[in-house]
Amino acid sequence: MKALIDRILKDGKCYPGGILKVDKFINHQMDPNLMKDIAVEFIRRFASTKVNKILTIEASGIAPAIMMGFLMNLPVVFAKKKKPNTLDNMLATKVTSFTKQRDYDVVISRDYLCPDDHVIFIDDFLAYGNAAKGIIDLCKQSGATLEGMGFIIEKAFQDGGQYLREQGVRVESLAIIESLENCEIKIKNAQ
Repeated sequence: MKALIDRILKDGKCYPGGILKVDKFINHQMDPNLMKDIAVEFIRRFASTKVNKILTIEASGIAPAIMMGFLMNLPVVFAKKKKPNTLDNMLATKVTSFTKQRDYDVVISRDYLCPDDHVIFIDDFLAYGNAAKGIIDLCKQSGATLEGMGFIIEKAFQDGGQYLREQGVRVESLAIIESLENCEIKIKNAQ
């Protein structure tokens, strides 16, 4: 994903505490052509995977997930960070946001995450893996099969990727950040 890496190096901004801001092209203002390329790459990487649903968590995972769902002609379900009054028959878990430093009760309807589902989880970042751990919990509660997880950007210096891989989760990251020390973006590789 050379185009993604180029954009990270050109437009990404680093902040103290291991924060990489990519809101110019991924998670606030979005580049739809880049989102399409990201979705195509995830589809290529998961091509041999049995999948009938794309799963994400609000909000920044929705754009790449919906693009994937569109291209694969599959439904996209997103876990909500706030329980709507109209949501019955729900599964719930707690997720801590690294960037916002707060806990969320994440919910999803049992009607949309079922035992027959084979899902791929898509999100913008993998840092400590908190959102991913919440999704794993929701999949376990529902009986759905988690076929893999795709992340636009993984921060290798935080332990989320290592944790997920040690748990046997298939992880596909399009750009891996080795370090943000001294607010310098160092890309490890792009698989």
